[in-house]
Amino acid sequence: MKPQLNDMPGHSWLGAPIDARSLFAPEQAALMATLHGLAPADWGKEAVPGWTVRDLAAHVLGDFYGRLARDEDGPGFAPGETLEAFIHRINQEWVDAHRRVSPAALTDTLDLVGGQISRFFEATDPDAPSLGVSWAGIDPAPMWLDSARDFTEFWTHRQQIRHATGQDTDADPRLLSVVLDTFMRALPHTLRDVTVPAGTQVQVVIDGPAGGAWTATATGDGWTLAEPGGGRTAAVVRFDAETAWRLCTRGIQPDTALARVRIDGDLQLAEAACQIVSIVY
Repeated sequence: MKPQLNDMPGHSWLGAPIDARSLFAPEQAALMATLHGLAPADWGKEAVPGWTVRDLAAHVLGDFYGRLARDEDGPGFAPGETLEAFIHRINQEWVDAHRRVSPAALTDTLDLVGGQISRFFEATDPDAPSLGVSWAGIDPAPMWLDSARDFTEFWTHRQQIRHATGQDTDADPRLLSVVLDTFMRALPHTLRDVTVPAGTQVQVVIDGPAGGAWTATATGDGWTLAEPGGGRTAAVVRFDAETAWRLCTRGIQPDTALARVRIDGDLQLAEAACQIVSIVY
C-alpha cells in the first residue's frame, strides 16, 4: 500500500503554515460594523438558501460557542449519519432554536462571544494537533490550518450577509489574502484522484492585491504544495479573486468558474483543479 501524503512526517505537503491568529480581532470588528449597519428589514433578507441574515448571524454565534466548547462532550452522530449530514443537522437545530432571538440580542451576544473567540485564537499553538480539515484531506490537522479554516468560515459568512444586503465583497487584502491562501490548501486533496507522472505541476494564479500563485506537484503518491522543484507545469489556471473565493465556497459552480478563468496548458488538469471545494457542504 502506498503511503499517503498525510502519513508523511510533518505537513510540508500542505505548503507553508498560515498564521491567522492576529486577524480574528479585525474580522470580528468588521462583522460587528456590518451588523450594526443593517436596517431592520435587512435581517429578514435571504443570506443563503433557506436562511435569512438573522439565521446566518445565529449560525455564526453557534460557530463561536462550538469552537469554545470543542473539547467538551457534545451531540453525537445519529446512526449511519455522515459528517456532512451531522454538521448540517446541528447547524439547523441551532438556527431553529434561535429564531425568536432578536437581532439586537444576537448582535450583543456576538460582540461578547466574538471577543472571546479572538482571544482564544491569539493564544493557540499553531503546531499543535487539532481537528481534521476534511476538504484538505487531513485528520488530525495542525492548529494553524484548523484556525485558518475557521477564519475563512467567519469571513465567508460576513460576505454572505453583505451580499444579502446589497453590499459588495469586502476586498481588504489583509483579510482576503489569508482566506484565499487557506482555500488553496485544498488543491492536493482536490487532485487526489488525478494520475499523472511524478513532477507534473498544476499552478493556480489569483490576480489582484490579495492574490498569489499556488503550485501543486504530483509526487507519485499524491500531490503536494511544498515549494516546487524542477517539475513540468502542465496547466496554469488564472482566476480573479471574486471568482476564486466564490468557487471554493460553492457560491458559484465549477462550470461557471471555468467560463471566467484563463487556462494555459492541459485542459483536463485545469478542469480538475476547478473542482476545488474549501468548505463542508
